[in-house]
Amino acid sequence: EVTAVVELSARFDEENNMRYAKILQDCGCTVIYGMGNYKVHSKILSVLLSDGGEAKYITHLGTGNYNETTAKQYTDLNVITANREIGEDAAAFFRNLAVCNTEYEYKKLWVAPKYLKSALIEEIEAQTVLAKRGKPARIVAKMNSLTDKDLMEKLIEASKNGVKISLIVRGICCLLPQIQGETENIEIISIVGRFLEHSRAYRFGDGEDCKLYLSSADWMTRNTEHRVEIAFPVLDETIKREILKMLDVMLLDNVKARKILPNGGYEKIGETSKKGKSVNSQEIFLT
Repeated sequence: EVTAVVELSARFDEENNMRYAKILQDCGCTVIYGMGNYKVHSKILSVLLSDGGEAKYITHLGTGNYNETTAKQYTDLNVITANREIGEDAAAFFRNLAVCNTEYEYKKLWVAPKYLKSALIEEIEAQTVLAKRGKPARIVAKMNSLTDKDLMEKLIEASKNGVKISLIVRGICCLLPQIQGETENIEIISIVGRFLEHSRAYRFGDGEDCKLYLSSADWMTRNTEHRVEIAFPVLDETIKREILKMLDVMLLDNVKARKILPNGGYEKIGETSKKGKSVNSQEIFLT
């Protein structure tokens, strides 16, 4: 039994998606076309296995489209897991899509439009509390764009209280870093290279016990309030360490990265970072 959610309002892919939806239907699949007034932007595959005994789950969650063309051009991160709670969440997610239910509370997944933003705010506030107590507090987030006013205000509050914040924002960014008394603890870079940086990753915490989430969502009101998006935890410690190292390498990029200045301009990092060796994060990940 196969159910497929095909989002018809997919920019540049409307015609392709309609064609694939028909192919799936002709093959006997159940096809769902989105959810009411919300664009379904989530990237998820849920496999339920049952031999009459206890059900087993395999779940694939990612930051990028299931699109063979963009997969060759975009950088994305994907996780396959047999975690039961995530599997149960994934199965429930598809059931809720079928009945247009956005109110469901999931065990592990943060799902927009109902719970993603509130979960992000909760994590930012938790780091702010740690900083107020004089404890190490850290936020690292990578995304395509940053425009959500509520999240930006929380980041500013966190910065004022001493949380060290590093953001990798490839495109639109409405937050100005390094402004004294406001955002002096925030640094923002943009990496534009051979591939289009498309993955979204959020780290909350300073040590090995930090939380790491990957997501289909940018920190834009469009994504947090008007789309069906998923953020999911990386629970496997080996995979978690690997992705955290990737984020560290990106933050060290001084070849394809540009830092945002307090006046909103961009500056090559290499011009002010001559002491260290050249770091091109995309080239490193290719080798």
